[in-house]
Amino acid sequence: MKKLLFILSFLICANAFSQILSSNLEKKTLALGEVNSIIVTINNLHNEKVLAAPKNELLPFHFEEIKDSIAQNPDIYYRKIEFSVYEEGKFTIPELEFKVGGQVLKTIPYEIEVLNTAQKADQINDIMNNKEVKLEAKDYWELYKFYVLAALAVIALIIAIVMYMKWGRKSKSSPAVATNQTLKELDSLKKKKYIEEGNYRSFYVELIDISRKFITKQYHLPADVLLTDDLIDLMKKNNTISQENEKVIADVFLRGDLVKFAKTFPDKDSMEKDFADVRDFVKRSSKDLEFENLRKDA
Repeated sequence: MKKLLFILSFLICANAFSQILSSNLEKKTLALGEVNSIIVTINNLHNEKVLAAPKNELLPFHFEEIKDSIAQNPDIYYRKIEFSVYEEGKFTIPELEFKVGGQVLKTIPYEIEVLNTAQKADQINDIMNNKEVKLEAKDYWELYKFYVLAALAVIALIIAIVMYMKWGRKSKSSPAVATNQTLKELDSLKKKKYIEEGNYRSFYVELIDISRKFITKQYHLPADVLLTDDLIDLMKKNNTISQENEKVIADVFLRGDLVKFAKTFPDKDSMEKDFADVRDFVKRSSKDLEFENLRKDA
């Protein structure tokens, strides 16, 4: 008798402190797309954490989960999953696992039959007859306004590109821009103090290189590829550069060639003068271009 009481007491205590899982399926037969639900409840948690598949991932792939609601307090875990099935046939919801502490609890499996309730002989009627609707200009605008706006945007983009190609690029290579850029390069050369240090070779190499690039850009003459004699001859035939500027270029370039081949050794005064002459030539170049434009207009 004592043994029986002990066993009963043990079973009652074990049941009181163990978790109890229950599950309930709302319907076992469904129409295609009909909403069904399964509810899982776990009691006697005693603050234990419940681990299970994440939301919308508990059921097999045949079941389209619509809503997965989870609620939990220190003693109860509640989960309701609403789902639909879009294929005919019989499908099984397998045992669903829930881990509570070190214990794994499982639901019972459920079998669901899904039926297509539409019959081939069923006649489908419209709720009401088709009605012809007259569209006005406003209606057409609402229908096609995005296409019209897109077309206008493309046209505007094309016009902007054409304008940039025609005028934008020219402004960047305008005489004033070329002049300012070259004056900055000459200032950078001055800061290198080649004149003060007597480094005449480096000075003339860079001075002539800057000048050649400027003539090429400002006067559109191939100064960057021609030899000095050929460039001087072309300038005289071209008549774009004034005689005063031609003389500066000829004197500086010829002296630079002599320095390059170590045939002359200029002093600081000569180097200062050549630098100043080239700088003045760059500043005066706009007058050459103004005169050339007037000559063309005439």
